This record gives sequence, structure tokens and C-alpha cells, in this order.
Amino acid sequence: MAYDKIIEWLGEDAENLLNHQCQTVAKDHLHLPNPAFIDQIFVPSNRNPQVLRSLAQLMGSGRLANTGYVSILPIDQGIEHSGGASFAKNPIYFDPENIIQLAIEGGCNGVATTFGNLAMMSRKYAHRIPFIVKINHNELMTYPNKFDQIMFGSVQEAWNLGAVAVGATIYFGSDESARQIIEVAQAFEEAHELGLATILWCYTRNPAFKKEGVDYHVSADLTGQANHLGVTIQADIIKQKLPENNGGFKALNTGGSSYGKLDERIYTELTSEHPIDLCRYQVLNCYMGRAGLINSGGGFYWGFRPGRCCPYRRYQQTRRRHGADFGPQGFPKTHGRRGRNLASHPGCVPQP
Repeated sequence: MAYDKIIEWLGEDAENLLNHQCQTVAKDHLHLPNPAFIDQIFVPSNRNPQVLRSLAQLMGSGRLANTGYVSILPIDQGIEHSGGASFAKNPIYFDPENIIQLAIEGGCNGVATTFGNLAMMSRKYAHRIPFIVKINHNELMTYPNKFDQIMFGSVQEAWNLGAVAVGATIYFGSDESARQIIEVAQAFEEAHELGLATILWCYTRNPAFKKEGVDYHVSADLTGQANHLGVTIQADIIKQKLPENNGGFKALNTGGSSYGKLDERIYTELTSEHPIDLCRYQVLNCYMGRAGLINSGGGFYWGFRPGRCCPYRRYQQTRRRHGADFGPQGFPKTHGRRGRNLASHPGCVPQP
């Protein structure tokens, strides 16, 4: 039944995605999600026992508990895009309790949201679902808008309110990226000292990444390198967008410029134009998958599953076409106070 549903969600793309055989990076070269992922990957690392316990709490909660996969509800749009723009269609989500309830009732492993949302609900819910505090944001209130991630609180404050992890964003390639890398690297070091896991939204941002009508912000090579940098500063989990093309380095490394180091083999031997191969190259850059990869069109998906493609991208397309019928982050409008129909809605909770 589940497989039939996936075919239904993927529609005309089902044959291409479900029957694809990767001819680039071999499956057995990657560290893939499995129930023993923490023991295999993080136990030999420098993570202390408290971090291992936080990761175990995150990976051992919700519907996907102990499968190696993680489903996380991320709601920070109240800051990133304004509360009014994000929650006007579903005003109940101005109340942070409803956000947390949505994650619990949806069977998510954890809820990632702001200091304000989690602090308001800390004593009531920190023991019921893993908290992930997003510690920096692009506030988009400054006029004219500027695109920069700035710190909104401290790692110590996140620890005090009962979080198991902190999350941050870096705009790799932007004018501010050097400062953001330093800030987040320092924050992640402190988080690990306190026993918190770390999650990094590894996004690329630079106007030059759009070239001759192609948006290379979602190219496999540029996003893959962002992943590599994120794992280097010890992010335990990487959040990345699904790749839609390739050749970002190649397109920018033309004329009189010399952007990065380019080896044509990354385009001919390590990946192809197929979306699964492009995604696999992203995972390769996460130290061959030693860091978890949350990889989807706008939501949450742990790891890479060879031979499968997350149906969330098609769900996101549906949301864009029928925005009035959907709540924040693409969730359906509620039938009642807190969205009791979430668990059965296609695409909300990826299957292991």
C-alpha cells in the first residue's frame, strides 16, 4: 500500500525515479541511514556522551524512531518572512503551542523553531518532544531588505530551555559568509560541549550564482561544497535543498575569473543529470554520508535513500498551486484546533 501511494504521489516521474540504477557513486561507498547510525558514525567521533544521548533522543522519537531516518517540523517563518505573511492563513499558529502540538501529533522526531516559541512552551513540552532551537535568522525587517543571518540568542539559553539540539543557517557564497562561518563554528563547539546536537541549514546565496537564466543556487556541485563546509565545522545534520541542476563551478569559472578548483570528473564520473545521482553527490560531500542529510524541497528528510526519491517535492508543488488550502510549511488546514488530520496526509511524514 505504501509503495502504491508513493507511485501515486510521484505521478509521471515514478518510473524514472523508482527504477533508476545509479552508475556513478556506488551505494556501498556511502554511510546510509540505519538503526545503528549513531553507533557506527558518531560513537567513534569526538562527540561526548551527552551529544550522543541528544542524538539518540532525536533519532529515537516520533514515527521514524530508531530507523535511522528523521522527520523534523521546521517553523521559523515568523521571523524569516514575518508572522503575518506566514500564519495569516492559519492564525492558530501565532500560538507556539499549536506548532509544537502539530509536530507531536504528526509523529515528528523533533520540532525546530525560534527561541521565542520554545521558551514560551519549555516547561510544558521539552520532555515530550525534542526541541531544536534555531539560533540565527534572516530578519527581513531592515529596509531595504538585506540577506544576512544574525544571532538571536545564545547556545547557553537554548540549553537552559531544554533543547537537545541547536540549528543555524549559513549563506555560503554571500558577502557575510565568512562571519557566519566563524559565528556558527563557535556556537557549534559550545553546543557540543554542553551536550547538544547541531543542525546546519547549508544554503548558497550570491546574485552571481544565477547565470544566463540558470539558477545555480541549487546545483549539485555548489550545494555539495556547502555541505562539505558544514560538516567540517561539525554539523551533525545538514539541511540542504534538493539539487535541480549541476555545473555551478563550471559556469562561474569562465572568462577572466577563477572560481574554486574544477575537475571535470565531478560532472562525468561522480554524478549525472538524474536527480537521484545529483542528490547522491550531495551526500558524498557530507563525508560520504557521515553527517545526516536532511534533503528535500522545503521540509525534512534524513539521509539519502538509493533507488527512492522523497515525495515531498511533489507535495511542495501541490502547495504552490493550492496555497489557500494549506497551512505553514505546507501542512493542511486543520479540522479542529490543532490539525488532527496531519498524520494521514500524503507527504507530511516520510516513510522509512
